[in-house]
Amino acid sequence: MIDQIIMSMVATIAFAILFNAPKKEYVFCALNGCIGWVSYQLFLSYGASVVMASLWATLILTLVARILSAIRRSPVTIFLVTGIFTLVPGAGIYYTSYYLIMNDLAQFTAKGIETFKIAGVMVLGIVFGLALPQSWFNQLRKITHKNR
Repeated sequence: MIDQIIMSMVATIAFAILFNAPKKEYVFCALNGCIGWVSYQLFLSYGASVVMASLWATLILTLVARILSAIRRSPVTIFLVTGIFTLVPGAGIYYTSYYLIMNDLAQFTAKGIETFKIAGVMVLGIVFGLALPQSWFNQLRKITHKNR
């Protein structure tokens, strides 16, 4: 599990570089990507389906991105877009297209539906996380900057 945590952080930093995120936010982007991946793995280990694990991990990742955004006074997209990179079903998209090219329509359909479900619940996780009032997160900013 430690190697997965490190790789999720490295992948998130690499994507943050490609996304042109501010250098001062790289560590926090990596932290968010790591939290998303670890929460996904924890939900899977407790018996959740891939789809439900993706939903909850995306929701947690979105909330952490909003918290980091408020505390660091940066746009939430910096942390959300880079952090979500570890949860995107890239392998599912690859295998869906592979099965289509190989004319294995049963596998194509099964993998395509699963990938579509994962993408859909990721959107829902982001929507649910962004639906919370910004004033809640602004309170965190006041608390953390008061302690400095």
